[in-house]
Amino acid sequence: MSFRPAQPRGGPQIIPRPAQWRLGGPAPWAHLTDRSLSLSQVVDALAGQNGFAVPNLPVVDHRPAGVLVALYEEQGEAHVVLTRRSPDMASHPHQVSFPGGRQDVEDADLWVTACREAHEEVALDPILPRLVGELPPMTTIGRPSLIHPFVAVLPERPTLVANPAEVEAIRHVALAELLSDEVWREEHWQRDGQEIAITFFELPGDTIWGVTGTLLRQLLTLGLGLSLH
Repeated sequence: MSFRPAQPRGGPQIIPRPAQWRLGGPAPWAHLTDRSLSLSQVVDALAGQNGFAVPNLPVVDHRPAGVLVALYEEQGEAHVVLTRRSPDMASHPHQVSFPGGRQDVEDADLWVTACREAHEEVALDPILPRLVGELPPMTTIGRPSLIHPFVAVLPERPTLVANPAEVEAIRHVALAELLSDEVWREEHWQRDGQEIAITFFELPGDTIWGVTGTLLRQLLTLGLGLSLH
């Protein structure tokens, strides 16, 4: 499938690229001629996972976060719900992310956290998401905090309303678009004496990168039956 953007690719957020960096390699699926990926494929792939270890990395913010990777099917195509953070946010303005946030003491677990935050940010009814699996927990760059990603299926395209205090825009993105060659970019950054790979998805009007980019890469890689390593 070919996508012809009506506006230039890339978004308004500032990318804190270090002085030392280089371009990375092709997407994990670059060699595939058939990149069709249905919602049922993703669900089946996640069902085959036996859980992921929590990374043993330094964490500055000790309140873990839960994010909701909400998927649905429309006209035979799988889509994911993303948000663009408000420009008034103290951190990461304009950045594309999954609905989610840090755990409150009232939250029974991090799944509840992810659903609560999605309701607060985009008015997603908490009874709609059906949990189908998890992606590997990750720590953020900068001020590290531990993020637990929960993958859920929605019964149909949801009716959402952005909370302007937190969300500038809501994006419904087809997984097929994320798998197209012109969207992918990888960079290798030098940080604290180590080289780390940063995943970018360049959409019309938005750049997905950071934790969100990495999680989407993992979701697509698992769904296509490829190894994460």
